[in-house]
Amino acid sequence: MAIIPARGGSKGLPGKNVRELAGKPLVVWSIEKALKSEYVDVAVVSTDSPAIAAIAAQAGAAVPFIRPAHLATDEASTFDVVCHALEYYRDVFGIQFEYTVLMEPTSPLREDDDIDRMLANLDDHSDQFDSTVSLGEIGEHPSIVKRVVSDAIEPFCLNVPQTNRRQDNVPAYFPYCVAYIAKTRTLLDEKTFYSRRCMPFFIKRYQNYEIDDIYDFLCVEAVMKHEWAQE
Repeated sequence: MAIIPARGGSKGLPGKNVRELAGKPLVVWSIEKALKSEYVDVAVVSTDSPAIAAIAAQAGAAVPFIRPAHLATDEASTFDVVCHALEYYRDVFGIQFEYTVLMEPTSPLREDDDIDRMLANLDDHSDQFDSTVSLGEIGEHPSIVKRVVSDAIEPFCLNVPQTNRRQDNVPAYFPYCVAYIAKTRTLLDEKTFYSRRCMPFFIKRYQNYEIDDIYDFLCVEAVMKHEWAQE
């Protein structure tokens, strides 16, 4: 199962999931990539918004329920939203899934085969790993990041060596949500996609974006036009 959580409310960028991004509502980009997967059996959009539900259904996603209000608040965890979808399919349809894929709409810069490569790689190494998370190498290294204490600047990570040259840093990564994938049984047992045995999936530089506000949105749209102009 691929689960695409798309809440109606958003403080950083109101209405972002239905906002037109390079000609399509934001949520549709994730739906289309999920539907292109050879291994995903069902792509579910979990939303509390009838408007998002209608757009998702038209794009080909399964929208078998409207997400309960208590799972659509700022305090609701993504894990709880994922569990709700899994439990719904188990209880209503009698279907359980070997793997669970989380695809956040706010990370639309996916390549067509990213999901299948992640699933295949995890399945090929299922004796060693129980989950996989997409990682992008970041330039804002922890050794450079600062904080302000009593009006003075100091290193944010005191235990990280302070280097002068970027190339001296050990690579640091951010989990941009191309996908989080886990064996469903492990996900439910450990209550996280970061299982004790979690393997990385390295993405390309242009995929290192998440849409949280209008500036992210504008950047992602520009990247799409630059990278995919010939598609």
